[in-house]
Amino acid sequence: MNPIALLNSLPGAVSQGLIWGIMAIGVYITYRILDVADLTVDGTMCTGGAVFIMLTMAGWSIPAALLASFLAGMLAGLATGLLHTACGIPAILSGILTQLALYSVNLRIMGKANQPINANNYRLLVSSRNVKALSVENPILVVGIVCILLIAALYWFFGTELGCSLRSTGSNSAMSRAQGINTNFTTVLGLMLSNGLVALSSALLSQYQGFADVSMGRGAIVIGLAAVIIGDVVFGKVFINFALRLLSVVFGSVIYYAVYSLVIWLGMSGDDMKLITSLIVALFLSIPYWKDKYFSKPVKKGGAANA
Repeated sequence: MNPIALLNSLPGAVSQGLIWGIMAIGVYITYRILDVADLTVDGTMCTGGAVFIMLTMAGWSIPAALLASFLAGMLAGLATGLLHTACGIPAILSGILTQLALYSVNLRIMGKANQPINANNYRLLVSSRNVKALSVENPILVVGIVCILLIAALYWFFGTELGCSLRSTGSNSAMSRAQGINTNFTTVLGLMLSNGLVALSSALLSQYQGFADVSMGRGAIVIGLAAVIIGDVVFGKVFINFALRLLSVVFGSVIYYAVYSLVIWLGMSGDDMKLITSLIVALFLSIPYWKDKYFSKPVKKGGAANA
């Protein structure tokens, strides 16, 4: 085990972590803010890349293709939201149904299971070939700027009346309805925004790796949850501000991919990564419980009354 090999893999881990961090922010919106278990992301994580590659190959500009990918993800979120709110199907099952449908949709978009794109023929925004380059084309710099801009935009949005209504829906839907908030609308909007960000992440990932694959989103929800949980456990006590909480999700994704690189460096097979991911998520979910149970100071009986 050569330490140099581990160091050489870290730039790629950071760049992938930043890209998947955008997807994790989408998961954070549904999982933490909206309090909805949305499994649509496993399908949307391919849809964005598929739309981006096909439109880019058709002659669209990179910004226009990225915007179209974001809108395609929003449509996927809209489908899940309508299944949940208009048809009365539980949210988790609605996400599974949309995810299942997106498999066929993604195949239709690409025309085949895998669609490559060559960085030599198209001026892509990010590419893995530049991950060690000291230039403005380095994906770490490019995606880092994208993450900062997205967090700033989301911080502004969730401070608006509509954004506060969305947050209120996730906190207490009954009270929100009593205050005149259309919770069905805000739920659908949250799912659309979440899946739009997931699709945008997919569009960046397809550029970075040079292809879109129909199965590239398999297990994406687990990675997203891992990033959210790791970010919360590691930075939750420090990052109180909403914008910093979104940033902690991105950092959690970077930590996840750093652990991934470490596991590969230790000689374990990449085929075991799903198992390792499950163990990582279980570990970080257990830490707060263990901390409260074994390390917190017990409250003395009658202490509240004496206070």
